[in-house]
Amino acid sequence: MEKAVSVRVIRPYIIEVAFDDGTRRVIDMEPELWGEVFVPLRDPALFAQAAVDQRFGSVYWPTGADLAPEFLYYGEEGPPPGYYQPQPEEDEAAPAETEAR
Repeated sequence: MEKAVSVRVIRPYIIEVAFDDGTRRVIDMEPELWGEVFVPLRDPALFAQAAVDQRFGSVYWPTGADLAPEFLYYGEEGPPPGYYQPQPEEDEAAPAETEAR
């Protein structure tokens, strides 16, 4: 899963996000700034306080607004089919060989 590692406000409502795989995306947030949590970000000084939550790889603001890394990475189209399906776990240990007696 992609995680944001840094965010830079280019100008009001425009952010550049860098991801852990080296990808960078420039995102125009203005169309998303509606609703109770996001409307306060229309204040450029507040919008400029964007930060990255290093644990979850999301971008957040002091208002409590946040954006999931997959939204930032893939945009409105969303992640590819199967993205949210659980991945099979790899065996951590190989089967033990038994010694013949």
